[in-house]
Amino acid sequence: MANLRVHDAAKYLGLSKSFLDKARCYGGGPAFIKLGASVIYRTDDLDAWVAANLRVPSNDNSRAARAAA
Repeated sequence: MANLRVHDAAKYLGLSKSFLDKARCYGGGPAFIKLGASVIYRTDDLDAWVAANLRVPSNDNSRAARAAA
């Protein structure tokens, strides 16, 4: 498990730093640690957040829907 600052966490996720800044303020983003003025993200928390946001298409023609049937 690595600890990343905001800029590096954004690169890790392929998102903008601005998105993470807004997600911290308004909610819906990955868990973070606040140490004084620093914000730290653990890679385990980033991976868990990505996994929790997995969406499977509901289209009947999708491979996932056919495989689940």
